[in-house]
This record gives sequence, structure tokens and C-alpha cells, in this order.
Amino acid sequence: MKFVVSSTDLLSHLSAISKVISSKNTMPILDNFLFQLTDTDLTITASDLESTLITRMNLDNTGGEGTIAVPARLLIDTLKEFPEQPLTFQINAENFGIEIFSENGKYSIVGQSGEDFPEIPQVDEDESTSIIVSPKILLKGIEKTLFATADDELRPVMNGIFIELSPENIGFVASDAHKLVRYRRADAKAEFDSSFILPKKPASLLRNLLPKEEHQVNLKFDNKNAVYTLSNYTLICRLVEGNYPSYNSVIPTQNPNKMIIDRLAFYNSVKRVSVFSNQASNLIKLTIADNQLVVSAQDIDFSISAVERLNCEYDGEEIEIGFKSTFLLEILANISASEVRMEMSDPSRAGLLLPAETEESSEDVLMLLMPMMINA
Repeated sequence: MKFVVSSTDLLSHLSAISKVISSKNTMPILDNFLFQLTDTDLTITASDLESTLITRMNLDNTGGEGTIAVPARLLIDTLKEFPEQPLTFQINAENFGIEIFSENGKYSIVGQSGEDFPEIPQVDEDESTSIIVSPKILLKGIEKTLFATADDELRPVMNGIFIELSPENIGFVASDAHKLVRYRRADAKAEFDSSFILPKKPASLLRNLLPKEEHQVNLKFDNKNAVYTLSNYTLICRLVEGNYPSYNSVIPTQNPNKMIIDRLAFYNSVKRVSVFSNQASNLIKLTIADNQLVVSAQDIDFSISAVERLNCEYDGEEIEIGFKSTFLLEILANISASEVRMEMSDPSRAGLLLPAETEESSEDVLMLLMPMMINA
């Protein structure tokens, strides 16, 4: 079989799907791309067994049909060195020899039989659920929650994004037991109640693919796999099995102490003061009273401390509460509003951080952070 393809076009497609290939594959065949040529369509697949990413290219100049596994790293390293030009691939189905002809040269690679590549998982049509969703909403949901997922081998359900579909909205939830993010969109709905847990790796693959997507995304899933169909890419991933914890029960509803503050000023202040916190605990103390926030930290071992004062709008009793500065900074960095609203009940209960004003009326963002004990 043979085909002619643009070097930069091929590199662009391969770079996007190569991110799925694991550096520690259990099967050597998974270090390859699977090329499948039928008529004028070239389908290229990369997989790590858990996630499979497929891309399609429509070519003008092709001959023959077939499949072959091509070494991924070698092919990408080769393509990176070419300026934009047509490349001719000639593949010998007998010995899996691959010859690539450029304007000035010829390059020979040995592939493997495409038959050895694992079968692509399928979604059970009878058990599956499907929904059409906007790429912007899907991207925003992943971006807002991915940072809050856990790395917990004992509780794998916490290592992904919990996606809830309902007739009212679509919700994205992530938590690592210290912080929790809930992002909901009322302008995206399903006709039914359903949910699944999207693992971290396919979520980050989608985050790379979605910004370029102009068409609606078709999402289909059963109790084992989910398939995201984009214009030029298809992502198939195995879902995290198990039940996500009841996260609504940890969100405090009675929070009489409310502060509104400039997000960037708060973020920068915490960043500066946290340098002086104990390196083991990263504890930072917030004291709020009379429309003033005092951010402080100290490390008794090194006799260093820092204090900063900021103006804020505060409604409530004087409160002194401690947080891990790294988590607080992560949350403040992921709220895209000029002012942030912080709601608290007491120093031992979780604090809520919300945008003071949301960019879009259909958006509902809630971030929760567990406090740390302040040793007197």
C-alpha cells in the first residue's frame, strides 16, 4: 500500500494522539501507531489499553489498502525535522518494511503487523447513553475541575472527574478530600439522569483537543467505556468503576461569615506570605474583621514570619481560620473573576470560595477548601 501526505499535517495529527502512549507500556506493540488505509481515508490509532485516541485524514493520492504498526517515537522525531512538503509512504505488507520518500531523500523503517494491535473497545449500544455537548462547555468543565482530582491508589474513584447529567444541568465535580470543585452549566442539559467518572489522563487529552474543536461533541458511554467523537478525533476511554462519594453532604449550607475581596490582590498576598510558612504544613492564617483581612504565616523553627493587610468587604463575626497555602493558591488561580467571595461558618468547617460575579449567567462555580488547625 502507498499514500502521499503533507509532512506538517501528519505531524500535527500524530502529535495530538501520541500523548496517549505510555512510557511504560506492558505490550511493546503499544509503542506504535496503527495506520489503517481504506480508499482515501487514513485512520491512525494510538492506545495505552485504558485510553485510545483515533484520528482520520482524507488523502488525495493513495494506492492499496491495509494496516501496519509504525514505531511512534521514530516517526515523530523524523517528521519534526521536515519543512512543509509532501511525503510518500510505501509499505510492504510481506515484511512490514516502510519507505518514506521526501523531496531529497529516502528513509527506511521496519514496522510490525497491524494484526498484533489490541482491539479497540466498543460501547454496548443497548446499554449506552449518548448526548451532544458544546466543546466550550466540556473544556471549561474539565479545566475548572482537573486540578482538584486526587492521586489516591486506595480510592480510585477520587482520581477522576465526576460528570453528572440531568435535565437541569451538566455538572463536573472533583475532590482530593482537601479541596472540592463543583462546576455546573445550566445551558447544557440531558434528557435523563446519569453519571460517570472520567479518569485524569483522558480528561487532560480532551483538554488539549477541545480548544481547536468547532463542532458539537458527541459523547456516548455505558458502564465501562466512554466515547468522545470530535470532528477529526475519537477518544475512547475506560471509565473509573465505583460510586463517587456523596459530595453534596460536605458542602456547608449555613455560612454567616462572608467576605468579598479582589482575587488578584488576595492571590499575590498569599503567595508572598506563604514563603514564610512552615515548609511541612504550608499553614497560612487568615484573620478577618472590620472589612480587613490579615494574612499571616510563620515558621518557628527558622524564626521567620510575615503579615499583610488587605481591604475587603466583610459581613460577619471576627474569624481566624487556617488553610494550606498551596491549596488556597490553586483555588484562587482557577477562579476566573476579578473578585472572589469567601463564605465561612467557623474555623473548623470548610470554607467556600466562589466568584463574586460569574462571567456567564448559566455558570455555577463552587470551590471548597478544608481548613487546618491553627496551633496557638
